[in-house]
Amino acid sequence: MSADDVKLVLEALVVLGCIVMGTRAGGVGVGLWGGLGTGILVFVFGEAPGEPPAAAMAIILAVVTAAAMMQAAGGIDWMVAMAARVIEKRPHQITLIAPLTAFVFSIGAGTSNIIYPLLPVIYDVSYRNHIRPSRPLTVTVVQSGMALAASPVSAAMAAMLTLTDVAPYDLGLTEILAITLPACVVGIVVTALVVNRMWPDLDDDPEVQAKIASGELAAPGAAVTVAPVPAAAGGDMGGDVAGPASGSAGAGAGTGADTPPASTALTYTAAGRNSALAFFAGVVAIVILGLFPDLRPAFEVEGEGTVSIDMTTTIVMVMFAVGVAILFLGRPKVSEVPDQSVFKAGMISAIALFGIAWLTATFISAHEEQIIDTIGGWVTDWKVLFALAVFLVAALTTSQSTATRTIVPIGLAAGLSPGLVTGMWAGALSGVYTLPANGTQIAAANFDHSGTTKLGSKLLDHSFFVPMLIMTVVTVAVGAAIGSLVA
Repeated sequence: MSADDVKLVLEALVVLGCIVMGTRAGGVGVGLWGGLGTGILVFVFGEAPGEPPAAAMAIILAVVTAAAMMQAAGGIDWMVAMAARVIEKRPHQITLIAPLTAFVFSIGAGTSNIIYPLLPVIYDVSYRNHIRPSRPLTVTVVQSGMALAASPVSAAMAAMLTLTDVAPYDLGLTEILAITLPACVVGIVVTALVVNRMWPDLDDDPEVQAKIASGELAAPGAAVTVAPVPAAAGGDMGGDVAGPASGSAGAGAGTGADTPPASTALTYTAAGRNSALAFFAGVVAIVILGLFPDLRPAFEVEGEGTVSIDMTTTIVMVMFAVGVAILFLGRPKVSEVPDQSVFKAGMISAIALFGIAWLTATFISAHEEQIIDTIGGWVTDWKVLFALAVFLVAALTTSQSTATRTIVPIGLAAGLSPGLVTGMWAGALSGVYTLPANGTQIAAANFDHSGTTKLGSKLLDHSFFVPMLIMTVVTVAVGAAIGSLVA
């Protein structure tokens, strides 16, 4: 083994060690350990610092600010109320309707936090209609792991754009969405159809029927009223999996015995509705500007001719404009914006992303040729290894943005086409639900008073594991097929 190979191995151990320690610390600890690792590579191994992820940071900060303004004005309350109405209209198709509805709102808002208030609604509707609650609950939770790969305003997308929307890849927002959106929808639909046939029906489950017979659980239709659930305080705006739900009707809340909640009266204000619509208008504007570059201002650049402004600049400008619009339409208290769960989670995401992205950029830029020669051969012969790597990092860090910044640059440097990378990346992000340690999983299990949604006791025996595997495999396969055609 040459001296360069030894150095590569040692630096790789530093990178992996910092990721592991950051994961153990959690939150901003991921970013702090990433920064420390960068310092070790620079000061100890003498590597030149990589390019800090300034573009991704700018997108996250702008989006998080606008989204937190919307939340402060009551916009998320309106979104949840609308999603609940859709779910309640077709109760017998809830295993399919609930995750698809949550998917639409997750990609529109750029955060998976929206599913928290929906969980008691999903449980209520399914239980009252004699449908096993674990079916819609597990699919709804698992889809949020990859939904952010189809969101124009998520942290994971911000990280992805800064990697692919540059020469020589030139895979922009609209091309990414053309791959991830259909792949994710197919993954959700197939998973819902399979899960709808898993486990005993509610009326045939001996455990549930025993609880009903003993009076521990009310029969379907006999309900009590509980308060709607606020968005979780934890989580990552548009990126990482959220922490446990909080509030007066937090995970496990109820009244009396394990009785199902009544259909919660989710309310909203006109200001909240207007704020949410303004935010969605911004999302639509971003997609249109990405689809039609000629609509963006163009300037003369020496040596390059007339060049339109890039999508990073476009997204930042549009989101700040949306924030100002919400100021007038929603009249939120600006002083309350930093206290919003979306804002706090977004800041944590930004710090974590900055440290890890800087660390991996430093490592990859120092050893790009070796990575292409070694790892490149592996992923070229066994392309599924790339998806597996994204899946494992997502599982260990429970962070979509960390998995993106850690593995995607390696896949691109190894020679995989950006379209193929994007397709497999979207499905592999579901790996965040490999272990039953995420807030959404815990909340779903606690809201399921029937006990059909289980966290298990052996790490991989929880109710979310099989749906997660199905959704991952299907979405990766479909995404890879579409990605191979797109780019």
